[in-house]
Amino acid sequence: MKKLLFGFALLLGLSLVWLGFDNGSKKKVKVSEDYSWLKEGDILFQDMGGDFGEAIKLATKSKFSHCGMVMKMGGEMMVYEAVGPVKFTSLKEWISHGINKSFTVKRLIDQKKLTTEVTDGWKKQARSYSGKAYDHVFGWSDDKIYCSELVWKMYKNGMGTELSSPKKLKDFDLSHALVKQQLALRYGSNIPYEENVVSPQDLFDSKLLEEVKK
Repeated sequence: MKKLLFGFALLLGLSLVWLGFDNGSKKKVKVSEDYSWLKEGDILFQDMGGDFGEAIKLATKSKFSHCGMVMKMGGEMMVYEAVGPVKFTSLKEWISHGINKSFTVKRLIDQKKLTTEVTDGWKKQARSYSGKAYDHVFGWSDDKIYCSELVWKMYKNGMGTELSSPKKLKDFDLSHALVKQQLALRYGSNIPYEENVVSPQDLFDSKLLEEVKK
């Protein structure tokens, strides 16, 4: 009987350890996410929240307010993004900035185009954009860069591919009160309605991309 009780106690103890319990208190078991399924050139979309992000979503009729591009640097997959300044961010950190850590992945359908020449071209482009300030007024010049503009220009200048056709600022829905507020904060009364703009949703809708799930 003692052997039976001892065996049961041992089994229970091992079970508690396996479940992450210690002295009757539950501990969180840390599980590292595996992002090895991501590829260079993948475009990640997320919602970062806030009034600015909400205005972007309203104007572009999207659930995304931010995007970035996966690139390999020093053997590690990173997200190249324009968030002030343009920089490389670890996948873990980038994902943590999104609401509920949620994000969506789009990938170039024709993967044969992603040659070593292209990835080397991307790295060259990255050197020219890195460190540039975030463009809060969505200008089309390279003086400052916003997130979807960065990804669009990386594809255009790095591999000669336009993921979407740039729109004019006036083409977006600027009727919402929050959108008007954000426009006034950035432009005052001189809103550049004819400025070329590309939004995260424009990239997301690109016919050259397909959604990828783990």
